Amino acid sequence: MRTTVDLPDDLYRALKARAGLSGVTLRHLIQRLIEQGLRYPVSPHSVKTREAPPVIIPARGVPIPAISRGELARMEEEEEEEKHA
Repeated sequence: MRTTVDLPDDLYRALKARAGLSGVTLRHLIQRLIEQGLRYPVSPHSVKTREAPPVIIPARGVPIPAISRGELARMEEEEEEEKHA
């Protein structure tokens, strides 16, 4: 099956160089790398998740709790409304 994939220029150059150094075609190298990647199933532990941002403790010793993305978006919207009111 034929497909089209957009690659960043630097990744394409790296693949092309590796194919040339390995003495194989770019098509063959990409196929081999994809096959190798598919041999290893993705486990839930290998998927990186974002951790909560650190809690900043001001000089007076009162911790400032982290806020969610939703809360941050709401605060930004309120600031915008105040600017344009």
